[in-house]
Amino acid sequence: MTKKNFKQELVNEIFPIITKSAAEIGVEAYVIGGFVRDLMLHKKTPKDIDIVAVGSGIALSEKVASHLPDKPKISVFKNFGTAMIRYKSLELEFVGARTESYQANSRKPSVEDASLFEDQERRDFTINTMAISLNKETFGNLVDPFNGVQDLEKKLLKTPLEPNITYSDDPLRMMRAIRFAAQLGFQIELGSLQAITANKERIKIVSMERIMDELNKILLSQTPSVGFKLLHDTGLLSYLFPELVALQGIEEVEGQRHKDNFWHTLEVVDNISKTTDNLWLRWAALLHDIGKAPTKKFDKKLGWTFHAHEFIGSKMVYKLFKRLHLPLNDKMKYVQKMVRMSSRPIILAQDNITDSAVRRLVFDAGNHVDDLMTLCEADITTKNQKKQLKYKNNFKLVRNKITEVEARDSLRNFQPPVSGEEIMRTFDLKPSREIGIIKEAIKEAILEGEIPNEHDKAYQFMLNKGKELGLDIKEK
Repeated sequence: MTKKNFKQELVNEIFPIITKSAAEIGVEAYVIGGFVRDLMLHKKTPKDIDIVAVGSGIALSEKVASHLPDKPKISVFKNFGTAMIRYKSLELEFVGARTESYQANSRKPSVEDASLFEDQERRDFTINTMAISLNKETFGNLVDPFNGVQDLEKKLLKTPLEPNITYSDDPLRMMRAIRFAAQLGFQIELGSLQAITANKERIKIVSMERIMDELNKILLSQTPSVGFKLLHDTGLLSYLFPELVALQGIEEVEGQRHKDNFWHTLEVVDNISKTTDNLWLRWAALLHDIGKAPTKKFDKKLGWTFHAHEFIGSKMVYKLFKRLHLPLNDKMKYVQKMVRMSSRPIILAQDNITDSAVRRLVFDAGNHVDDLMTLCEADITTKNQKKQLKYKNNFKLVRNKITEVEARDSLRNFQPPVSGEEIMRTFDLKPSREIGIIKEAIKEAILEGEIPNEHDKAYQFMLNKGKELGLDIKEK
């Protein structure tokens, strides 16, 4: 990692074109930021490439586009002095070297042209200040005035400026620091960590959309608890997610204690992250016990109870998603369903599993029954090896039963084998409550195993039910 020249690594055809274009308009050009960092970490070459020009980034983008086949469209953002070109699989962003100054109540800076050094020092972390020259005479040379290579080797997140300045200027950088720590497995330098704590209230000036973008990346990291622990320790989590913080703590009454549901939740999120990249299932894991704080009670006979915490938690999902500016569409409904049903398989695993109970589980969960089982398996956090093995074996039995019942009864995305229209035709009915009664009776009969999920048996059941209701069959 101590290399000083990366000419051999700059193999993409775009780099010589940038070199030529920069020379033609008389500016210096450098690739900077995440591309350089990931190159040194030997990660997969990123498709997003940031180019800084000591001069006009927009002018450089225009010259580069003129040399590319098919003359790709340039997206220009004059307010920010940036331009973007999409070329093949690449997304190239051009910006002029600049300094920034901030007002206390805004993340939007006043911008002035600057040197490369001044541009580097305004950036968030030393590992993102490193630049590689794209200029003809120095092509491939590393420019690293803030010892980014050294910090990369130490796996250390450090700000190029005094950290209070960096975080106060742009408070989103606090979230980025924690996100990089979670994604890369790096440590945040102590002074920087203290500065995040000191500036935590500044997060209020950042848009919730930008915060959630970082939080989702933390949740998608290999071990999300790393990020959430840092959010908690710095106090940021109390501003963003007080409902989650409310789960923390263990109370004892009359010698009876309950587990700390905050740290349990983080274990569940880590467990599920080992098995799925599904962001919304990870959100379900994060929120599966969110209803335990408002439902916690001590009963002298039963001890600590959290009655209906799944139902209350599912209701809380909507309010949380709305406040956090997360999507209020099918993704939110999916998380609600997972939270609401999160204890159903656990209950089945404890009892003798009946076909009827499994049919109802498959019917209610639909295509998400496998995700629900994955969530419940992730919920096993006991350190007792015998208990852990017992719970896992019980869930295997439930999964096997689901497979067996599903193969026989086809209940996922259940459609009644007899439609409302057929009921209306058979009994010469107009829309009425009797139709709903018959459809519900057919569904219940299938779920209870009284009749198979097939048309002929359901039709005969419908005739009998209609007779009970005093309905006459229409003569053909």
